[in-house]
Amino acid sequence: MRLVKKIQKVLIGIVAAITVFATGGMVAVQAAGSLKSSTATSMVASNSKSSQQTQGLHLDVKSAIAIDEKTGQILYQQNANQSVPVASLSKLLTLYIVIQAIQNGKLSWDQMVKPSDNVCAVSQDSSLSNVPLEKGKQYSIKALYQATLINSANGAAMALAQAVAGNQKDFVNLMRQDVKKLGVNDAQIYTCNGLTNKLMKSDAYPGASPNAENKFSAKDMALISMKLLQMYPQIVKTSSIKEMNFNTGSQQVQMKNWNWMLPGSQNSYTLLPVDGLKTGTSDAAGACFVGTANKDGHRIITVVLGASHKDGTDPARFIQTQKLMSYIYHTYDYVTLKKGQKTATLPVYHGKQVNVKVANAAAEGLWLKKGTKANDVAVKVNVKKSLLNKKGNALAAPLADHEMVGTMKFTVDDQNLETVNGTKCAVRAQTTTAVKKANIFEIAWRWVTNLF
Repeated sequence: MRLVKKIQKVLIGIVAAITVFATGGMVAVQAAGSLKSSTATSMVASNSKSSQQTQGLHLDVKSAIAIDEKTGQILYQQNANQSVPVASLSKLLTLYIVIQAIQNGKLSWDQMVKPSDNVCAVSQDSSLSNVPLEKGKQYSIKALYQATLINSANGAAMALAQAVAGNQKDFVNLMRQDVKKLGVNDAQIYTCNGLTNKLMKSDAYPGASPNAENKFSAKDMALISMKLLQMYPQIVKTSSIKEMNFNTGSQQVQMKNWNWMLPGSQNSYTLLPVDGLKTGTSDAAGACFVGTANKDGHRIITVVLGASHKDGTDPARFIQTQKLMSYIYHTYDYVTLKKGQKTATLPVYHGKQVNVKVANAAAEGLWLKKGTKANDVAVKVNVKKSLLNKKGNALAAPLADHEMVGTMKFTVDDQNLETVNGTKCAVRAQTTTAVKKANIFEIAWRWVTNLF
């Protein structure tokens, strides 16, 4: 009697299944694991947990950060979100905008600029870092760029701003707009060069306090520097120049680089091949420095803000940078995950196979604490919502081979693999095989077998 009832149940199930599909309905299949419905659906591929990175270093600065130049992976941070004065580090954003204008064809390196009378007046203030620009003379964009980067010349930065926007106010407004496009939303910007507003003389930003000064966080400066280096990696060819002459029109003025960590300089270290990037100093900011070094083919960016500045001979910012860079190289190994090395299995709805394996679509480099191997890296896959079934708990068949299904995030125990962009370290995830859609009989049979 029980056997008869079971057979009846099976037959009823088959008829019901065929009826559902004949009328265009859908029946959910319980796949191996489920996906939660969201714009980017996350699926854990292992039991590895990610926790906040522990740090055995404290720097004598207001704030600091270290990141990988290619991926933005954060390697160290100390009060990195705190917005503070940064002085001449502001010029890195100015240079980013200038180089972008050159690459877009709006400016050219050999284009000549005639600085305004006020720009010339600021440039001749010997209490500031400057090369003197002369009234009525013209200077090339390249020469002004070199003076801004090597000598931190304030008047030269203003002349570049004038070339881009026509005047200082409009350029500052452009800085405010462009920095938001880079992902920086907490910056306070009043001048193109980082001077306090009153030192800009008649080009002071209208409506702002005379003592207003640009403020960024260490994370902001790291992000701007990363974008600058990625857009124009050749910048280190200029930032690594220790001395250079500038032709004012009537004389040759020697420019000296304020970066004392360049090879052969007083705070250089043999094991740290520093080739940039920019210093900044003011009473409010203290001594600041964005450093960068390319060691063993992998470039890092460090930012220290608010180091000691007792006088012009105080090397505190470079000593703190040396500690930070040394900490990074002593704490981490750079590990490359090969394309396809990391995989995860995701459920498939109405596919000939109920699961599909996905893998990282490209190689990716990660800084991992020493002793951590590639095999210790776990992954989570964030699936595109457009590829999910209606219930959002599985990929919908059919799927093509090497189809991009979302992103694969990397996780490691006791290490927070976060980037300066505010995202986790990740690459695109792709299927390793095609999955065809199951036919009506396969789907019906799966539904029936689930009854038991």
